[in-house]
Amino acid sequence: MNETFIKMIKAVDLNDPIFIEALPGIGHVGKLVAEHIIHELGAEKFAELYSPSFPPQVFVDEDGLIEPMKNEFYYLKSQGENERDFIFLGGNTQGLSPEGQYEICGHILDFVEKYGVKEIYTLGGLGTGQPVEKPKVFGAATNKELAQMLKEHEVTLRSADGGIIGASGLILGLGISRGMNGACLMGETPGYFIDADASKAVLTVLLEILKIEVDVAKLEERAEETRKMISKAQQMEREMAERMNIAPGEEDLRYIG
Repeated sequence: MNETFIKMIKAVDLNDPIFIEALPGIGHVGKLVAEHIIHELGAEKFAELYSPSFPPQVFVDEDGLIEPMKNEFYYLKSQGENERDFIFLGGNTQGLSPEGQYEICGHILDFVEKYGVKEIYTLGGLGTGQPVEKPKVFGAATNKELAQMLKEHEVTLRSADGGIIGASGLILGLGISRGMNGACLMGETPGYFIDADASKAVLTVLLEILKIEVDVAKLEERAEETRKMISKAQQMEREMAERMNIAPGEEDLRYIG
C-alpha cells in the first residue's frame, strides 16, 4: 500500500447528512458513543479507509482472527425528530504522524463532501489524569452561534489553554475552509481506561443536539465489550510507543483524542 485510499462497500444516496467522527482516543470516549449509536440504530457500513500512515500492525481478536488497521464509514437515513441522514466515522486507529493525520483527514473530508456534508460533530475524551466523580462535557465550535448552542446544552466551552489534537480537532479545522461548520464534544475522563461514564455524558448531550433517541442503558454493557476488544490494541500501542522512544507520561493528557 503506497497511499491512503477508500474502499466502497455499498453505494448510498444521502440527503444533507450530518457527519460524526469518533475515532479511538483518550478513554475511547467518542468511539464508544458512536459504536453504541451504530449498534442501537442499525447503521450500515458503506466504506472503509486504509492508509500507510496507520500503525504497521494488525489487530488480533480473542478468537485469534486478524483485522487490519482501518477507519469505517457508516450511514443512517431519516433519523430523529428532524429526519436527518448521518455519516459516522469509526475504526481502530488514527494516523501515526502529523503528516499522516493531515493526509487522512483530507481524504475523509473529500469523501464526506461528495455527500453534501456541511455539519460536523467530533467526539472524544478530555483527559484529566486523575479520577472524575461526575464527568462534565466540554466543547468547542467553529463559530459563535454553535458555541452558544453548546452552552444552551450545558456544555462547558473549552478554554484557550489547550488545543484539540488528532482527527477530532483537525477535521473541524480543515472543514472550515470547505464551508463546513461544527463542534467537538469532549467527555471529562481520567484517560487510562475505557470510560463508560464519560461516554454516557457525551452521548446524552449529542442525542439532545441531534434530536434522536437511543437507549442509553446498554452503554455500560457495550463498554465492557469494548474493554475486552481493545485491550490487545492498547498493548500494541504501548509497545509501539516504547519502540519510538516515547517516555511514559510524556504526553499531555489535557487534550482530546
